[in-house]
Parts: sequence; C-alpha cells; structure tokens
Amino acid sequence: MKAASFVTVFSMALGLQAALADYALVNGVRLYYEFHGEGEPLVLLHGGLGAIQMFGPVLTALAEKRKVIAVDLQGHGRTADVDRPPSVELMADDIAALIRRLGLGRTDIAGYSLGGGVALQTAIRHPAAVSRLVLVSTPFRRSAFYPDILAQQAQVGAAAAEAMKQTPMYQMYRELAPRPEDWPRLLSKIGEAMAKDYDFSKQVAAIKVPVLVVAGDADIFPPSHAVELFGLLGGGQRDGNWDGSGKPVSRLAILPGRTHYDMLAAPELAAIVTTFLDSAPRP
Repeated sequence: MKAASFVTVFSMALGLQAALADYALVNGVRLYYEFHGEGEPLVLLHGGLGAIQMFGPVLTALAEKRKVIAVDLQGHGRTADVDRPPSVELMADDIAALIRRLGLGRTDIAGYSLGGGVALQTAIRHPAAVSRLVLVSTPFRRSAFYPDILAQQAQVGAAAAEAMKQTPMYQMYRELAPRPEDWPRLLSKIGEAMAKDYDFSKQVAAIKVPVLVVAGDADIFPPSHAVELFGLLGGGQRDGNWDGSGKPVSRLAILPGRTHYDMLAAPELAAIVTTFLDSAPRP
C-alpha cells in the first residue's frame, strides 16, 4: 500500500461542522449521516478506508449551494461494521434506503473511489432514486487498474493491520469508529472485496440519468478508462455543434496533475461538480 500517498487526502479532516448529524437503521446497518448547507439535496459518499471528513474543503464548497447529505458507509467512520460483505451493491441498497427514509425523492449522488462505486450501483440497482450522478476516480471494471495497484490491493488484509496503524487512514478510523478494534476485520473484508473481479459495462450503458465522470490524469487507472466510461454513457460520439445542441447530457473532466490520492485537494473539483449539477437536465 502507498500509505504515504494518502496523507494529502486524509489530512483534510478539518472538524467540519454539520447542521445535523444522526443515524438511520437501514438493512440492519446503523448508518451515520450529516447534513451540511441548504438547497437541493446531494448525497456525498467517501472513499475506501475513509469517512465523511476526507472531503474537507470540497464538502464545505459544495454546501455553499446545496444541502449535502454526507454518509459514512458500512464499517467506515462512525458507521459500525455488520456481518455482511462490504460490497458496493449492498451499500448501494443502504443509500437507496436512506434516500427513502429521508423522503428525498430522486436525488443527486456524488461519490469518490469506493463511494463512486456505491453511487454507480445505486443508479444501476435503484434508478428511481437517482437524479444525477457524479463519479470521481471510479473504475467500472477491475481490469482497468494499473498492475501495481492490483498488487497493492492484494496486500490489504488483517496481516497488514499493525503496519497500517502508522497511516492517516487508521488515525481517522481510530478517532471516529465505534469499535476501533475492528480495524483488522475491516482490512480483511475490504481486501476480500477488492480481490473479486467485476465489469459493469453493460449496466453502465443502460444508465439514463446525466453523469459527470471525473478522473486525474495520474489516477489509479489510465485516463482512457474514464473516456471509455464517458463513451458508454453516450459521450464522445459526435460533434457538439456550434450551438451546443449535439452535446451529450453526461460530462467528462480529466484533471491535470491529479492523482487518486490528492484528487480531493483539487480546488477546481467542487466548482466542476457544482457547474454540472446546475446545468445538467433532470430526468
């Protein structure tokens, strides 16, 4: 694991002040969530081994115009683990249930990395719950990862728990988790989940809502994978025309000089997301 590379992302836990924090019991999970800001709702989902706090200034900027519902996913942050795999499909069911529980109707969802996978599956499994979708640094096929990333993922497990206690990921986990002693168990379950093959190409092609695809040009998969995702969503198929009438409803942003690990430090990220949500049509 490139633990040091996560420092930029995980050092942004700035003591965000939520307008409301609560738990919702959904599918046997006591799911922690926070409200930030006012306006149209936006569900925000963090990355693997992270928590709400990893969004830092991005969350603050998004909350200037929208009501952000930020969620700690199963086994992460303030949401305790339960006896089931931490699959993106099951966690997507949790998010759909939370949307119903809060009475949000069709809702915009944004996710980073693991959270992007959960957001993607929410759109696939519960299309009536999603209005627009933002996927940040999110692969839709396991084979898209660079080989060295797959090798690093293979090292994630209970055996690495002690060594990873020196990382910012563990520091955040220790401060927030209801049961910090679950750290080895979480690593074991995350490692097992990452080892499973997947390819959501067919399901992605069936998505009807507008999607913003965001990736770094030095992400954990090549930029061509983000372009392929954009293509499955109808992008890159034709000229946009002088008046913009040929533009696809989905959008693509490749951020220069950004890696998977410092993506959430990009000052332009919140503006790109906000512009998309302000302009993309609702289904």
